[in-house]
Amino acid sequence: MIRVTTEAFDQGAEANAFIGRHTEAGALVTFTGLVRSLPSDPISALILECYEELALNQLTAIRDAAITRFALTDAAIIHRYGRLVPGETIMMVMTLAPHRQAAFDGAQFLMDYLKTDAPFWKQEETASGLRWVDAKSTDDTARDRWQG
Repeated sequence: MIRVTTEAFDQGAEANAFIGRHTEAGALVTFTGLVRSLPSDPISALILECYEELALNQLTAIRDAAITRFALTDAAIIHRYGRLVPGETIMMVMTLAPHRQAAFDGAQFLMDYLKTDAPFWKQEETASGLRWVDAKSTDDTARDRWQG
């Protein structure tokens, strides 16, 4: 399941529905990304933009790669866009596998690729105006460990 949405969602309800569709899995891993504001560099909002069809296609490719690589029972990605304030949920990744290591690895793989390859553009809203969020080399390094 892949969903790109402007709507908030209930993480518990999403996880329960995902588990409910599969009785053959032995492990579920979930990860939820949140908007944060640091005391040393506060933001009032994070604005995510995307072309929904492009985002859906890319997220589907990332999900399919994770399922194949880690023999996952299933994987799901929910990603929001629009204007989000600190504390709100940005995204959620869920992986189901017969055993825990595959579920953990699959979730980490998805998160690492989402940070670098998901086509979302981010701006931070601050007291002094808007600023684009640059890509981070640490995210590239995290993704690169899965290559090769």
